[in-house]
Amino acid sequence: MASFSIPLSGLAATGEALNIISNNLANLNTDGYKDQSANFQDLFYQNYGADGAGDPIEVGAGTSVGSVSTNFSDGSLQNTGVPSNAAITGNGFFVTEQANGSVQYTRAGDFTVNNAGLLVTTDGQTVMGYPAVNGVVNQSAALSPLQVGQGENSPPAASTTMQQTTNLDAASPVGTTFSTPQTVYDSLGESHTLTYTYTNTAPNTWTYQVTLPAADTGGTGAPTVLASGTMNFDSSGNLTAPVGTTPVAITGLADGAANMNIAWSLTDPSGDSLITQVASASATSTSDQNGYVGGTLQNFTITQNGTIDGQFSNGQTQPIGQIALASFGNSQGLQSVGGDSYQTTLASGAAVVGTATNGGLGTITGGAVELSNVDISTEFTNLIVVQRAFEADARVVTTFDSVSSSTINLQAQPGN
Repeated sequence: MASFSIPLSGLAATGEALNIISNNLANLNTDGYKDQSANFQDLFYQNYGADGAGDPIEVGAGTSVGSVSTNFSDGSLQNTGVPSNAAITGNGFFVTEQANGSVQYTRAGDFTVNNAGLLVTTDGQTVMGYPAVNGVVNQSAALSPLQVGQGENSPPAASTTMQQTTNLDAASPVGTTFSTPQTVYDSLGESHTLTYTYTNTAPNTWTYQVTLPAADTGGTGAPTVLASGTMNFDSSGNLTAPVGTTPVAITGLADGAANMNIAWSLTDPSGDSLITQVASASATSTSDQNGYVGGTLQNFTITQNGTIDGQFSNGQTQPIGQIALASFGNSQGLQSVGGDSYQTTLASGAAVVGTATNGGLGTITGGAVELSNVDISTEFTNLIVVQRAFEADARVVTTFDSVSSSTINLQAQPGN
């Protein structure tokens, strides 16, 4: 009897729906998993003609699963404290690459660092992004695996600015000297100790010399004078001349480093004197400069825009890369390939790759993962509804079976 096909189609469709619900529940604790739901559609209708009003008389042929929708809404974030973990809030997918070079996309950010120092997914795919050279991210470069291992280095940087907050004792007699050191670094990361020497020559007047040990330039004997001059102060102890910055040049370093040109700041950004003269003991309270030695990567953090900031042994923090995100014209068109990953299809369109917080892409939270967005109460409700539908279709099958048996028995009676 042809009518069996109708409830059987219902059994098949609700069976598929049960599979989808059970898969959702099975992935309740899967990081980055997105809830799915079955959408039913009716099958081809058979036309038996028309009624007296001319309206068509049609009988449906059953149902099927017409599509499966994925709910790409955000899951809850769980802080893990693991620096390599990352979670997306809003639009976007992480871009990953398999060993064979094929590209996939995922929301699961429970990344780790492999023995090559690369940021990878739990199944070993490399996380793609933009590289950084000397602390500068190049978003024009091609996507590449992100190197976050301990082998990353921060190159040394030569000092180009320096400053000290120093007071010279206004009560000092003429001829009094005061010396204070300052460490700077050359282009090879080698340290050099400069010495500031101030001499009181008259009220509100001091001379200064900035010197470097002769051995640092391959010489012997007296220190090399790098800069010298006279400082004048007003009646309130503020420096009146010179002001701004004073150049200090270092040439011919014995270690082969490049010549140095350092701007010695005598006033702060507000214009206030860093060198003062009041009736208090001569002393240097702070000393600062912008050079540093080379360092190795100690740790890293992931910021909201996906920049990976490395913390190095020389105390410097600088970007070592930036995680890329991808968006699609039709996310429903993505094909799930397991392992929390998706591939593009003609329906999804090509990936549009960019960075978090730009171009409609969401933000990234470092040290956290996005949990599954499956709602257990909703799934249990759906489970009950689909179960009732399955039982109803099964009841129709048994009814048709009973009717068929009665028909067969009727035909088998004597005299028929």
